[in-house]
Amino acid sequence: MSEVLQLPLIAIGALGGTVSMQVNAPGEGVTPSLSSEALLASLPQLEDLARITAQTLHLLPSASLTFIQLIDVLQWAKAQAEQGVQGIVLTQGTDTLEEVAYFLDLLWPYQTPLILTGAMRSPNQAGADGPANLLAAVQVALADESQGRGALVVINDQIHAAEHVRKADSLAMAAFSSTHFGPEGLLVEGRVRYLKAPKPRCSLPVPERLDHRVALLEASLAADTLLLEEVAGLGYEGLVIAGFGAGHVSQQWARCVGQISHWMPVIMASRTGAGATALRSYGFIGGEMDLQRKGALMAGFLCPRKCRVLLWVLIGCGMEGELGRWLAAR
Repeated sequence: MSEVLQLPLIAIGALGGTVSMQVNAPGEGVTPSLSSEALLASLPQLEDLARITAQTLHLLPSASLTFIQLIDVLQWAKAQAEQGVQGIVLTQGTDTLEEVAYFLDLLWPYQTPLILTGAMRSPNQAGADGPANLLAAVQVALADESQGRGALVVINDQIHAAEHVRKADSLAMAAFSSTHFGPEGLLVEGRVRYLKAPKPRCSLPVPERLDHRVALLEASLAADTLLLEEVAGLGYEGLVIAGFGAGHVSQQWARCVGQISHWMPVIMASRTGAGATALRSYGFIGGEMDLQRKGALMAGFLCPRKCRVLLWVLIGCGMEGELGRWLAAR
């Protein structure tokens, strides 16, 4: 008994997702239904690594998670950190894993590791990866080297920074990557091996406003401006555009950007999935130099989805004036 009490304490919160899904009736697809306790039942080896406290926070496909629900998850995780756990693991669906991880990373003020993981195959499929990913997540949460790195995504034996990770394939087991930056570390035979030193971190306060909305629109060939023109009238308080190439739009969209930027923050990101937005290369109408003159801010390496998360958090904190500084650091 004394040996068990000496093991470190890990808190696990289950949010749903493929890792928790199973078929509940013949001929139907999988749906979230497995509790945190059911997930742990597949990993008896955890008993030798840590004391585990587990709670089912939600049973949702990750596309249905909301910012308000995630703030509740954040408060639960903060309570675990305050109680002195060694690390915290969240299991969820992979569809929004990159966005949830970044959201929590922005708001995580502790040294305590906050690890997110999921699965690409449900428990009923051959070669289900959920148990292996959960085990790896616990191992990373236990590692002293994981302290002070914010929220991390652990999947397929890779450790990714929340800011850089993206789901790059819809169905493949190796669906996640950190393009250009690479993983922060790896798991090798159960050992956590970091490839990079931790970076200095700065967290944001928890948003007090929760009712605001930020729009995300993607530029496409010959797209009209009808939706763009309606953004302000529909009550949005911020706009992210996933632009062509290095952050470009058509001449028609550029005129709209010049108008909208008087009413709300506008971020220009790249729709390509890799690479940064430019700052001083293209001078045509709709190029990044023109858009900056019109009031838009360039996203750098930050993808459009995470730009939306960042802007939502900053507006909720009353810190939208800090947007340029945060993007410049990306």
